[in-house]
Amino acid sequence: MGALAEKMGLRWVEFSVDRCVATMPVEGNTQPVGLMHGGAYVVLGESLGSMAANLHAGPGRLAVGVDINATHTRSATSGVVTGVCTPVHLGRSITVHEIVVSDEQGRRCSTIRITNMIKDLPDAR
Repeated sequence: MGALAEKMGLRWVEFSVDRCVATMPVEGNTQPVGLMHGGAYVVLGESLGSMAANLHAGPGRLAVGVDINATHTRSATSGVVTGVCTPVHLGRSITVHEIVVSDEQGRRCSTIRITNMIKDLPDAR
C-alpha cells in the first residue's frame, strides 16, 4: 500500500478489478481548522485508483498515474471517510477510475478521477 497510505491510516475493505474500497480516519488528516484536508482525499483516491489500475494491468506490467482531478463538495470533521473506486475505462494502455469519497452518513465529500498509463516492465536480466 505504501508508506504514505500507511501513515494516513488507509484500510482496505474490498479489492477487485471492478470495485475497490478503503477507509481513512479524519483525525490526523485535517487542516488546522479541523476539516479533512483536500490533499488527504486525493491520497485516498490516488491510492485506490493506482492499485486498481495495477490489478487490471496484471503481471509484468505497471500502471503509473498521468492525471488526477478532485472536486471537494463537503468537509468531513470526524470519524472515517470511505472511498469507493470504480472503473470508467479499462484499456490495454490507459485506465480511468472514479473514486467517490463519502463520510459516515453517506454524504459525498469528494469526487476524484485518475488516469493511469500501463507500461510493460523491462525484463529483469
